Amino acid sequence: MAKTKWVCLLLLRFLAFAATLSAVIMMATSHERATIFTLSFEAKYTNSPAFKYFVIAYSVITVYGFCVLFLPAKSLLWQLVVALDLVFTMLIVSSLSAALAIAQVGKKGNSYAGWLPICDSVPKYCDEATRALIAGFIAMIIYIILLLHSIHTIIDPLLLRKN
Repeated sequence: MAKTKWVCLLLLRFLAFAATLSAVIMMATSHERATIFTLSFEAKYTNSPAFKYFVIAYSVITVYGFCVLFLPAKSLLWQLVVALDLVFTMLIVSSLSAALAIAQVGKKGNSYAGWLPICDSVPKYCDEATRALIAGFIAMIIYIILLLHSIHTIIDPLLLRKN
């Protein structure tokens, strides 16, 4: 049973790694050039600090996820992984929230602030960014599951300990 549990955990960590890596690649490669009247501009992730934060945060989390894949099952570093899972889950939530807020403004605009939507002008860029955000959302769900599993693994023996 323990080996099956370990394989499932490793598979879940691999899926988290794949989701974060794909989110980074999709967001970093998203760009489109558009011309409105005589004004030409290029939409890319570096134009938005929130999208930059998303790419940087998910890149760090991808490296962390890759390193954890090679951690031996009996290593004492797994106790540190619990704390790091919490930190990186919060990093995922914050960067995804910021990116989703900017994506919403890009898609719908903000009539109160006078910001026009840009997705009508650069639909390919918006579709690519949306796919990256979907992959980021999947990664967030997986990391929340991993965090809950890590917390359960650490707390359960403490609750069952006899005095």
